[in-house]
Amino acid sequence: MGSKNKLKRFRENEKFENVIQPSREELTDNLFELKGRWSKDFFKNDHPIVLELGCGKGEYTVELARQNPDKNFIGIDIKGARFWRGAKTAIEEGLENVAFVRTQIELIEHVFAAKEVSEIWITFPDPQIKYKRTKHRLTNTEFLQRYKNILKEDGTMHLKTDSEFMHGYTLGLLHGEGHEILYAHHDIYKNEYSPKEVTGIQTFYEKQYLEKGKPITYIQFKIK
Repeated sequence: MGSKNKLKRFRENEKFENVIQPSREELTDNLFELKGRWSKDFFKNDHPIVLELGCGKGEYTVELARQNPDKNFIGIDIKGARFWRGAKTAIEEGLENVAFVRTQIELIEHVFAAKEVSEIWITFPDPQIKYKRTKHRLTNTEFLQRYKNILKEDGTMHLKTDSEFMHGYTLGLLHGEGHEILYAHHDIYKNEYSPKEVTGIQTFYEKQYLEKGKPITYIQFKIK
């Protein structure tokens, strides 16, 4: 993507009402006014809040919002030029249950209050395979604790990935730490019992993976 195109998207994001771009200082100094008030002040309803972490272009966030008008969806990514597409599509389609936040995922507890979120989706994250990158894996112990702090008591996690490494690493960690695994499969398109919301939504890159015969894995779990 050219720099001019990126700048254009950044400018448009600033005008989109469904895009929130707090500064790091605003978050770490606890000055972010929507924390704990997303339902009341932004969505203006009491529907469950669902996050997609590392949402990329926002395809999954938008499609989940289309299929579930009784829930509110927030895509989170540090790269605003990517989720510009999802934000623009949501505005064009009049989807009022969609928002995007430009921030780093390690700051998630500064964006949402305790027990404010009902579900979290992690779709096709960078598996960070090298050992020294373990701290950046979105399902490591530290990240799971952050998610637990903002999830409701019965909050659900979803991990959908093309990485067998990420799938195996996460399953092992979940078993080892005693979390509750609700569903897990290493090839969801070859399992007739796979949840419809998992097989019924495919991102651009997921379609490419499938065309190459790459299996897509999925885990649904609760953090204990």
